[in-house]
Amino acid sequence: MESRGHWSSRVGFVLAAAGSAIGLGNLWKFPYITWDNSGGAFVLIYLACIAVVGLPIMVCELMIGRMTQKSPVEALREAAGPAWSWIGGAGVLTGFIILGYYIVIAGWTLRYVWQCLVWTINGFDPVQAGGDKFAGEFLTNGPLQVLLTVSFMALTMAVVSRGIGGGIEKAARILMPILLAILALLVVSALTMDGAGEALGFLFTPNFAEVESIAVLEALGHSFFTLSLGMGAMITYGSYLSRKDSVVRSASTVAILDTVIALVACVIMFSVIFSVPEIKEGLSGSKSPVGMLFVTLPTLFYQQVPFGNVLAPLFYLLVAFAALTSTISMLEVVVAYFIDNKGMDRVKATLVGGAGALVISLACAVSLGAMNLPSQVTLPLLAPGKSGVLGVLDHVASNWLLPVGGFFITLAAGWAISRKVSEAELVDENTPGWFKYGVWSFFVRFICPIAVGAIIVAVIVGKDFS
Repeated sequence: MESRGHWSSRVGFVLAAAGSAIGLGNLWKFPYITWDNSGGAFVLIYLACIAVVGLPIMVCELMIGRMTQKSPVEALREAAGPAWSWIGGAGVLTGFIILGYYIVIAGWTLRYVWQCLVWTINGFDPVQAGGDKFAGEFLTNGPLQVLLTVSFMALTMAVVSRGIGGGIEKAARILMPILLAILALLVVSALTMDGAGEALGFLFTPNFAEVESIAVLEALGHSFFTLSLGMGAMITYGSYLSRKDSVVRSASTVAILDTVIALVACVIMFSVIFSVPEIKEGLSGSKSPVGMLFVTLPTLFYQQVPFGNVLAPLFYLLVAFAALTSTISMLEVVVAYFIDNKGMDRVKATLVGGAGALVISLACAVSLGAMNLPSQVTLPLLAPGKSGVLGVLDHVASNWLLPVGGFFITLAAGWAISRKVSEAELVDENTPGWFKYGVWSFFVRFICPIAVGAIIVAVIVGKDFS
């Protein structure tokens, strides 16, 4: 069996784990749901949910990974007992499924980096950027969808095949600073726009009178999903942590970085939107976060944003990097399973895991209109109202697999692992002073299961978190 790698430093882990958490959800979904839930008050609710649900569960997953130094199946078997190993298996399956459809959307970012470069050189074409072209020509172009999907999977596999230090950590050390630099450049530009003040007010001035009760569930759901919880990614990444690295300090740093970047993405997008009244009015009735990212924003960059012809390619490069750091972590969950449980070497495990996920990816890629048969795929019981491979898998993973996995991981950490063991893992000379084990234990045993259980109940009665 291949020897287990480790992060070379806590900085390397933080960059890699933050990269896993920082993905399309931060740059795409969070701005959309914040817009849809009236801004400031929703942001406060979201921050509270991160603190009382997201962060405690992340600590659980990193703790289980570090204490066992194993991938999810064996980690939960060793930490909580044989009866809990199926939760690890479900996590591996969840990561495999999400990777399968996420790669397709991630591949779109490659097309938009290239398209924006063409527009920057040859001039912007609003017709080519329109929603009709996106839905009618881009999504239904089967060969292009397959090419983009295969290309992004190849990039992901190339990184993961090189291991922890030479692959994942090295990529994170390169990609994350570039990602942060592009983000900083974009936010500086956004703050010079006429609507920046109104955007900041919308984002940071709470008005609870405009918030509906369903916003609490929306914030709770996203606080859980944004940190890559419930699919074994943080257990896997935690298994490469050194005993000298504080689980609590590492988890809190990742959660803070993830949240800050989500808020910065909102500042960028809202500054642009509030600077163009007709776009703002058009988005009021919008129910398409895809449209916001791939249709609305290119037009805004080239027609409204200062230096937009330079910033547009950089923005989609940012989105591509964020997507890549996430797909790397998803594939690593699967690869770690094959290495630890099947005795494969890393290259073979990467080829098997990546090729398997690619089968799902290609089915998703052609289910968007390129072929008729896959677009008719439905699963009425688990994904009511959804059709197509991508839509069905996204619904099942987001609404069922992730919350159910997170619910049982929380129960395992809070109830199946003894207080003596978990306290020894979390409290040492490197633990930050603000952390109180008793408070964490109370939240993990009672508050987090109730909160994640509320997500599951909401799904049962018809709420959609996909």
